[in-house]
Amino acid sequence: MEAGPATAVLTRIPARLDRLPWSLFHWHVVAALGITWILDGLEVTLAGSVAGALKDSPTLRFTDTDVGFASSFYLLGAVLGALYFGWLTDRLGRKKLFFITLAIYLLATAATAFSWNLWSFCAFRFLTGAGIGGEYAAINSTIQELIPARYRGRTDLAINGSFWVGAALGATGSIVLIDPARFGPDTGWRLAFFIGAVLGLVTLIMRAWLPESPRWLVIHNRQHEAERVIEEIEGRCLAGADVGRVDDLDAMRLRSRPHTPLREVFDSLFHQHRTRAMVGLTLMAAQAFFYNAIFFTYALVLTKFYGVPSADVGWYILPFALGNVLGPLVLGPLFDTWGRRPMIGLTYAISGLLLLVCGWMFWRDMLTAAQMTFAWSVIFFFASAAASSAYLTVSETFPVEIRALAIAVFYAIGTGLGGVGAPWLFGWLVASGERANVFAGYAFGAVLMIVAALVMWRWGVAAERRSLESVARPLSLVD
Repeated sequence: MEAGPATAVLTRIPARLDRLPWSLFHWHVVAALGITWILDGLEVTLAGSVAGALKDSPTLRFTDTDVGFASSFYLLGAVLGALYFGWLTDRLGRKKLFFITLAIYLLATAATAFSWNLWSFCAFRFLTGAGIGGEYAAINSTIQELIPARYRGRTDLAINGSFWVGAALGATGSIVLIDPARFGPDTGWRLAFFIGAVLGLVTLIMRAWLPESPRWLVIHNRQHEAERVIEEIEGRCLAGADVGRVDDLDAMRLRSRPHTPLREVFDSLFHQHRTRAMVGLTLMAAQAFFYNAIFFTYALVLTKFYGVPSADVGWYILPFALGNVLGPLVLGPLFDTWGRRPMIGLTYAISGLLLLVCGWMFWRDMLTAAQMTFAWSVIFFFASAAASSAYLTVSETFPVEIRALAIAVFYAIGTGLGGVGAPWLFGWLVASGERANVFAGYAFGAVLMIVAALVMWRWGVAAERRSLESVARPLSLVD
């Protein structure tokens, strides 16, 4: 695939975006795009919370292994969706793709409610995951390119942490809808999947007022449109404030072209930035196994080992979700001040060590269901910030021309290695009824997190408060 004609363009758009003060425009970006993680949290929590109801459903009659199998289909869809839509995002634009991927999610999650057997359920979960995976690439790249550098770390972590706002919504919805006193065993879980469709519909409307990324526009031979968009953004953010002359800002000369050749994409990912690729892959794989193995089967652990009724699982997920939301909010500012390397390494290491301790106590039957939930809340206070920082790392350490695809590649590979098989594996471990088997899985996840901490500490990039273009030199930059 060859690139089309290229022209050199002198631009100050990156510097103009980074000098902006925080404003209502940025809150709009956070609200309209951050909903992606709320939707993912909702989907994952519903899948876990309704696990008991899916087993009790007279239509589906799932086994523990079926529940894990269906969860793996969701993750497989997310992997493939991220790769395909990530490639399209860099080629066709951020805005176009975050509408397409949200529409796919909306339709697929609504269709899940009409599942009639294991394979139809898995197919709809696969499509739902494809929409969410595509969202990750389109949304992360857009957020990175619109948020000023000095706020980028804490904003990205807070948005990624909003996954657990969705988890809380899913847990609350399951408490009401899975209650057999309110709905039949084959009705409540179907209604639960409509929650995501309603949120998705509202979000489609919110995104109508978001602009295309000016950074993407100027690189793709649309400099006049990029100037118009940046002027509109400045008008919304500055409101007449005197921030100095545009001509005094740093400028760069970019080779504007319709798209980036695939040979340059692969050379950048796996040759020029191979150390960064190794770091990103390690972080993504470790957090994917850690989260997907534990959370997708959390309801199964509660029901099988602690005898918690499936209708009550949501009550145990709410405090768990609270710890996950608070972690990125409380720790997020430190990623911009103290720095990426120490904070990412620390949160990964603490998460792994705490999981070892908690897993050992579970093995020895030293924890009640409530105590287990409290322990998970503490662990994931740190793990939530760690997982969010993995997405931050892969989205800010690669050139703007391939940012969405880089996010997609490392999300896909990391999730494929650490996530797709994890729910099935843990479903099998839980089904064995042996606490020692479950602890072995926990221990493996803990070791992965500790290894990732060491990798980040040794080879990670100090990207805090730096412009995206200084962290990763654009492929189209003309010296």
